[in-house]
Amino acid sequence: MIKRLLLNEESIHCANCMLGHICMPHGMGSEDIERLAELVKERIRIPKGEFLYRIGHKANAIYSIRTGTIKTHIENHNGHSQITGFFLPGEVFGLDSMATGQHLSHAVALEDTEVCVMHTDDLATLSQQLPPLQHQVNRLLTGEISRSHQQLLSLGALRSEQRLASFLLDMSERFTRLGYSSQEFRLRMSREEIGNYLGLTLETTSRLFSRFQKEGLIQTQQRTIKILDRSALFNLLKTEHA
Repeated sequence: MIKRLLLNEESIHCANCMLGHICMPHGMGSEDIERLAELVKERIRIPKGEFLYRIGHKANAIYSIRTGTIKTHIENHNGHSQITGFFLPGEVFGLDSMATGQHLSHAVALEDTEVCVMHTDDLATLSQQLPPLQHQVNRLLTGEISRSHQQLLSLGALRSEQRLASFLLDMSERFTRLGYSSQEFRLRMSREEIGNYLGLTLETTSRLFSRFQKEGLIQTQQRTIKILDRSALFNLLKTEHA
């Protein structure tokens, strides 16, 4: 069961959060940063496998991950599920609801997760007073659109091995922003979930991981990935169809 936590003076706020360099607006003075405490007044803890929200639920907030990992996915009328994103600490999700006031996807925790809640009414009010915050919101929305376009490009134009190479390089860059190794990191999603996100079957995804390891591109141990040949992964993205 999810648990809501109201913040108080003793809580960690945006000004002293170790993830501030990822999700906080750049170019803000110390006084403006302190005002961000007005924006994040509560956090939510979501146990592994639990939903934070579902498609069609009323949306009055966006979320930034403090710890853990979130998966978003959509479903059609036949019950087929398509994963639309994986979100790591410091990353913001739920942006697709800002225009409609309803969530357009499900959000579920891939591990025990804690998120910061930013109510959209508070966000709109504070953005008018703090231009860097408004710029950050615009940047996040632009990033969300770009991410969606990249996923469509991957599904429509890239070969299966290129999709996996692109995914691994993207995860490497995102873990680097968190201060972790760019070469070795642990994925919280399963091979099946990776395949779903990339538009591949579980069999194809497993075969590609085995192929990449056999060719010396990566080393895998359960869900831990070690990139051995980054250049080769980049080169895969440059190759054309035979």
